[in-house]
Amino acid sequence: MPLDTEATPLGIGAVALLLALFYGGTLLMSLSIRRRKENADRYMTAGNNIGFGISAASMTATWIWASSMYASVTAGYTYGVSGPIHYGLWGALMILFIYPFGRRIRTVAPRAHTLAEVMYARHGRSSQLMLAGSNVLGSLISLTSNFIAGGALIAVLSPLNFGAGILVVAGGVLLYTLWSGFRASVLTDFAQVVAMLGAAVVVIPVVFFAAGGPGMFEAGVAAGHVTPQQESFFSSEAFMNQGAPYIAAVLAYAIGNQTIAQRLFAVREDLIRPTFVTATVGYGATVIGIGMLGVMALYLGIDPMGGDVNNLMPQMVSTYLGPVLLAVAFLMIIGSLSSTADSDLSALSSIVMADIYGQSVGRRAADPRTMLLIGRLTMIVATAAALYFATSQFNILDLLVFVGALWGCLVFPVIASFYWPKVTNAAFTVSVLAALAFFLPVRFGWLPAVGAWGLAVELLATIGIGVVLGIMAFGFFGLRPAVMTGTLAVAVSAPFTFFFLRDYEVLSGSLVAYAVSFLVCYLMSVRSGQDFEFERIQHVTGNFDDTSTAEQEDPDEDPDDLVLTSDRPGPRS
Repeated sequence: MPLDTEATPLGIGAVALLLALFYGGTLLMSLSIRRRKENADRYMTAGNNIGFGISAASMTATWIWASSMYASVTAGYTYGVSGPIHYGLWGALMILFIYPFGRRIRTVAPRAHTLAEVMYARHGRSSQLMLAGSNVLGSLISLTSNFIAGGALIAVLSPLNFGAGILVVAGGVLLYTLWSGFRASVLTDFAQVVAMLGAAVVVIPVVFFAAGGPGMFEAGVAAGHVTPQQESFFSSEAFMNQGAPYIAAVLAYAIGNQTIAQRLFAVREDLIRPTFVTATVGYGATVIGIGMLGVMALYLGIDPMGGDVNNLMPQMVSTYLGPVLLAVAFLMIIGSLSSTADSDLSALSSIVMADIYGQSVGRRAADPRTMLLIGRLTMIVATAAALYFATSQFNILDLLVFVGALWGCLVFPVIASFYWPKVTNAAFTVSVLAALAFFLPVRFGWLPAVGAWGLAVELLATIGIGVVLGIMAFGFFGLRPAVMTGTLAVAVSAPFTFFFLRDYEVLSGSLVAYAVSFLVCYLMSVRSGQDFEFERIQHVTGNFDDTSTAEQEDPDEDPDDLVLTSDRPGPRS
């Protein structure tokens, strides 16, 4: 029989004090960077000049969000010992795979604010809005999942209910992010990641030994709590349902996610590599470690409170930790969800400021004060929308995989647009829409995967394997090795994918999205007469606020005393 555990919540006074200390501290940090004259560009990218310590901490904190902690715990509970490894290892490696593409993006667009803004310079309005729209959806879902994580945590560890929990978290994050935007996000990330990593080092071993130490594994097997697949480090079930879909999903997150792109545009260009390498190590170690809480719950035979797997993490720490360490774990989870929630708010505000308002009126005509007002209003509206969606209490792991697969429709067209001058606006737009048209029926099983349709899905999914591995090889080794890797991957996997992949809808949907977007974009572009000059991107993207340029040239000058005009031409019509 499953083990019944009763959570030992913190008192309402203790929770209120912890929340006041955390959000009060982050608010004070945010107010410390308040400027007498606010600047729209610094609100979005902090002047494109963040140093190594802050940038590496911010990238790590943004990637280690509460949802990744909860989802890793869910993976451990669902798939056993290999679940957190598949979740954390592939996620970590995807951070590493971003940096070669990141260097190229910064080379062609050193002063951009969003990837969608670069797509506007590269292709035009439709491609820009397509990428911006996908990021609005993705960031809203991400924000929602972080509020769900916070609500679940507070509901389990305090007398407050889930609704009160999401209100507290949403209000706290909005409070310290609203004024200074991205600058507040990256500054508070540093303190949050130090707290998260320190807490994880203490909390996980204490829970492990308090729950029975190594003996819990033998006892769990003897009690029949685990299956042979859940015991195995090389579980095919875990790989097909968790690892493989996550490889495809996280690659899409890496390329399409504005929260990551925003940090790419903010960090000093010569620090891109060490920033991403450091974040790779920090993310992998922390998330795999946290996921072991789910593995422990599985071997102990624990049932999630209320039947909701989102409750497993707070349930485990509240059961096996004393009040002091429980408070530490509470702050660790609050820090992780807040670090990504503020990144989502900053990303959403930048998209609306730069892509919806800024480029629609033209960079020269954009009013920085209006941009700041729009950015802050966007944060308020986004918080309200995420609160509404959070009341549905979706499964966090399902949300992450779905959004990642959705972004898979964009990965090849976006990357190709930074390297291949023949890619056209029509090729970009049609390839993304076609990929989406194939992804949705496969992912949700709208059409039975049998007969000709089943074979077509598996053929496309097999091509998708080659596309994913080819993209990874391209970033580090160039075009020829990428083509060889992709071709070899298709040839090797083909004998095993037919009459097999159709049973894995999540994985098939992701791979089909990659394949269709690649095929359509390539076939529509290969014969085009376009020969785009990438230098033009720098003349279309750039600062909206003249004081940004001034402050970068002489940071000791008072920005109120500087009167400079941009020497960059306005956007193309």
